[in-house]
Amino acid sequence: MKILVTGTSGQLARSLAERAPGKADIVLVGRPDLDLEDPTTFAPVLNSVAPDMVINAAAHTGVDQQEDEPERAFRINAEAPAELARLTRLAGIPIVQVSTDYVFDGRLERPYVETDIPNPLTVYGRSKLAGEEAVRAGNPDHLVVRTAWVISCHGRNFVKTMLSLAATRDRLQVVADQFGNPTEAHDLADGLLAAAATWQKRRGFPQGLYHLAGQGRASWYDLAAHIFDVSASLGGPSAFVEPVGSDQWPAKAARPANSQLNSEAFARDFNYRAGEWRERVGALVTELTGSTHR
Repeated sequence: MKILVTGTSGQLARSLAERAPGKADIVLVGRPDLDLEDPTTFAPVLNSVAPDMVINAAAHTGVDQQEDEPERAFRINAEAPAELARLTRLAGIPIVQVSTDYVFDGRLERPYVETDIPNPLTVYGRSKLAGEEAVRAGNPDHLVVRTAWVISCHGRNFVKTMLSLAATRDRLQVVADQFGNPTEAHDLADGLLAAAATWQKRRGFPQGLYHLAGQGRASWYDLAAHIFDVSASLGGPSAFVEPVGSDQWPAKAARPANSQLNSEAFARDFNYRAGEWRERVGALVTELTGSTHR
């Protein structure tokens, strides 16, 4: 099965390429050949690759930055998926759109399920929700997968930022009143490949929308503290973490207080669960610190 993945350097794109051997033939395509800000580049790539499926793993993810450039956010996160959905429908192939926990406002105290009504607080969340709706409308053979707090050894993410900061600082303040599910990118990739295998067997997805995130609840403070506990045990960089409230850490874009995702439907239909976040973070920190200890 040949899968065209948008993007070449992102956490998910690179993780899909690493996990795919033996499961699928992954073709990563990014700028300038496929530019989400230039829809005229889409059709030539689709025609030349001739994939069996498209996974749109690329996006504009600068949450604060997008508050100042909403038009660009919607161009990349909504208009581009709309055109990809249209073209894949014409080609008779499915499209998988990766979305985000930030489509929710965070007011629920329990993990969000797929039937909960979105109410994004940010330009990023609104643009990603518009992308979901565009894919749903543009290609009936679609899968939208919402994920959260993605981390990996690739690209930029919270784990790598914390380790980098700890190399030069002894003390850090981290928000303790926002909760979610840290998700290792390889787990997300494995889940999408499991969904692709299901589609190949059934020639369709059981339903069009799923949540897939790491197991367990964490605040950013919990995540930072665990990163430094593991790193310190390996002789790596560490810092004292002071928990602070969101009101003490002003940001241009308001984050949801609770963006936990319930992934039970994905586990039921694709027989796959992402790993427990503490275990995955521990393994990632071990890899990033260059230690051979496990």
